[in-house]
Amino acid sequence: MAKKLLEIKNLKQYFNEGKKNEVRAVDDITFDIYKGETLGLVGESGCGKSTTGRTIIRLYNATGGEVIYDGIDVHNKKSKKDLKMFNRKMQMIFQDPYASLNPRMKVLDIIAEGLDIHGLVKGTKERTARVNELLETVGLNREHANRYPHEFSGGQRQRLGIARALAVEPEFIIADEPISALDVSIQAQVVNLLKELQEEKGLTYLFIAHDLSMVKYISDRIGVMYFGKLVEIGPAETLYTAPLHPYTQSLLSAIPLPDPNYERNRVRKGYDPKSHKYLDDEEVTMREVTPGHFVLCSQREFDSFKKA
Repeated sequence: MAKKLLEIKNLKQYFNEGKKNEVRAVDDITFDIYKGETLGLVGESGCGKSTTGRTIIRLYNATGGEVIYDGIDVHNKKSKKDLKMFNRKMQMIFQDPYASLNPRMKVLDIIAEGLDIHGLVKGTKERTARVNELLETVGLNREHANRYPHEFSGGQRQRLGIARALAVEPEFIIADEPISALDVSIQAQVVNLLKELQEEKGLTYLFIAHDLSMVKYISDRIGVMYFGKLVEIGPAETLYTAPLHPYTQSLLSAIPLPDPNYERNRVRKGYDPKSHKYLDDEEVTMREVTPGHFVLCSQREFDSFKKA
C-alpha cells in the first residue's frame, strides 16, 4: 500500500462566515491522496473543487479542518522558513495559463523565479541552463526563453506553467482545470505530458476538472463534489462503471459518446436534490460500500447499496 502523502480532514472553507450571504464553498470534506497517484476531483462549476485546491495550498486560509502533508499540519505552519519549504514541495498549475504568467516578464525569468526564491542555482549560467532544461522537458525549445507570454499559443503557455511548477522540484502538484481553456486537440497533449512527467519524476497529482472522461483517463481515483460536499470517491474504473450517488450518475450520463445512434436514443439522468431527501433522524455521512469506494449516504441507502 502506498504511503499517504496528503490527508484532508473535515476541511471547511466558508466565505462571509456567520453572515446572511454566507457561502459554504467547501463544507466538511475528508479524503486522502497517496504518494505517486493522481486523484481526480470533479463536479459542476461552483461546486467548490477549485476552492478545495486553493485552500490545500494555502492561497486561502481554511475556515476549519486540517490539511496534513507528509505528517505535518500545513495550516499550522507559521514561520517563513516552514512556509517556504512547504511551497517548494507543493505547486499549482492554474486554469488560465495567460493570466497566471506575468506579461512583463520574459519566459526565462518567469520559470527561474522559483529557482531564485529557493536559492536552487548559483550564477546566471546555471540559472539559464536549468531553465533551458525545463523548457525541453515540457516540449518547448530553449529559444523560447527570451520571449514574452503573449507570443505563445494557449497550449504552449500551459506548458510554461508546468515548467514553472517543476522548477522547484515539487513532490505534489495541484492541477486546477489545466486543460479547460485549451482546444480539444491540445488537451490530450497536455494530459499526456502530465502523465509522462509523473512517471519520470514520481509526482503526485490532485487533478481538478469538470470533464469526467478526461479525468478517468489520467486518474487512479476520482472524487465527486456537489455544492461543497464530497458525495462519492473511489477507484476511477469503479466510479465510472458503477456510480452509486445520483449526482455522480447524472454527471456520467452527460458524457457524449462517438455513436450517433446511441446518442439519438440515450436518456440522460438529471439530479434534483429536492427529490433526494432524508428523514429527520437519518445520519448522512461517507460510508464505504466496497473497498475504497465511499458514498455520502444514509444507513438506509447504504443497506440498499450493499444488497445490490
